[in-house]
Amino acid sequence: MDLTPILPEISLVGLAILVIILDFFIRRKETLLLVAVGGLAVPALLTATLIGRSGSYLFDTVVLDPYAVFFKFVFLLAAALVLLASADYVDRFRLYDGEYYALILLSATGMMLMASTRELISVYLALELATIPLAVLAGLQKDARSAEAALKYLILAGLSSAFLLYGMAILFGLTGTTDLVGIGRGLPEAAGLNRGALAMALVLLVAGFGFKISAVPFQFWAPDVYEGAPTPVTAYLSVASKVAGFALVLRFFSTAFAGALDWPLIFAVLSAFTMTLGNVVAFVQTNIKRLLAYSSIAAAGYIMVGLASGGDLGASGLIFFLLSYAFTNLGAFIAVTAISQQVGSDDIADYAGLARRAPLLAFALTFCLVSLLGIPPTAGFVAKFYLFAGAVQQGILWLAILGVINSAISAYYYIKVVRAMYLLEPKVTAPVKVSAPVALALAASVAGVLLVFIFAWPIIGVTEAASRSLFSR
Repeated sequence: MDLTPILPEISLVGLAILVIILDFFIRRKETLLLVAVGGLAVPALLTATLIGRSGSYLFDTVVLDPYAVFFKFVFLLAAALVLLASADYVDRFRLYDGEYYALILLSATGMMLMASTRELISVYLALELATIPLAVLAGLQKDARSAEAALKYLILAGLSSAFLLYGMAILFGLTGTTDLVGIGRGLPEAAGLNRGALAMALVLLVAGFGFKISAVPFQFWAPDVYEGAPTPVTAYLSVASKVAGFALVLRFFSTAFAGALDWPLIFAVLSAFTMTLGNVVAFVQTNIKRLLAYSSIAAAGYIMVGLASGGDLGASGLIFFLLSYAFTNLGAFIAVTAISQQVGSDDIADYAGLARRAPLLAFALTFCLVSLLGIPPTAGFVAKFYLFAGAVQQGILWLAILGVINSAISAYYYIKVVRAMYLLEPKVTAPVKVSAPVALALAASVAGVLLVFIFAWPIIGVTEAASRSLFSR
């Protein structure tokens, strides 16, 4: 049995165990953070050895291709940035340093498996490995809001898993296999024999995955969970969890439902409702974390434009958007983490005059908000242009126009935050201090937003190679 394709995941689990063990012996918790972040170099190097390799392994449960390798790097990068951003915040639960870092690493392991699995049982196991640590992390702050966030996330995650299991059971009953490629080959014939059962499976799967990606009408958990969870955990939830969900959804539907039913149309409708609701409700938010939660819901709508477009072009646009979104949203939430630590509040009103107290921090948050809006010179501009252009080429002009309109609408609530930071008088004049690890994570995120814009075309070449590998079976 060749374990090479999952060596990065195995090393990541080993790192999580090492962190927990060292937590018993190391008094300086900064050392524990260095071990957790520095140890990520091992799975990163092991992932690098997989570049250029392809094939299916472990009884066809895991596939190795450029698509999987690309997302493995994204999840490792997201884990590193979130760990660094947690340096100050983790002091609030000093007794749980080791557990906190280990749970981040274990969740990243599940996400890496989500990008490379192509078999129903392993899909479910990867999802649970990614989700359960996040539920624990959401409740780690030990207050009422954090406990509520954890409980809501855990219950609704369990409900979505039930939908997924029922949908998967129907697929297995129709095709007699748990392999996604085998399901894709068997579904056209099964559709002719029992189209109703196939439609039911599709509905259940869309509902289950809809929770993972915060698609309307399955998004209702996101604002409360994002607001109640520790801010670095919220960053991880809004970025890594969503990217992993879309990475799995794209592989799952493009493989299992290739040629069976018009599933891109379903995602086109979901995309329209999701981006519109997310932007409209964000208008009235006064809490920065809730505002970014609804912004994240709207982003899910934009990303689904790539699913609706279908084929290599839509997939490539989706992959590029996910990379851009990862840097941008992480940067925004890391800035919010640093601000909330000093200000003691997540209310937008308390951001008044922040540019005078912390000019670099205000600039970083503004730059990330500009990228979320989709204005050059940011990664968000290229991502939205590429995604909407692909939709136009695939003949869904109406969805591209709706996406542009929604992007324009979102300008209001992003500008509201920028206005508070730059034009309003500060309530307190004391400067905002940022620790070195948090500053490093924020600088890396902002640099990523800029570099993805500068090197957009070479990166698009990588995303095109990843999307081609997804459809070449």
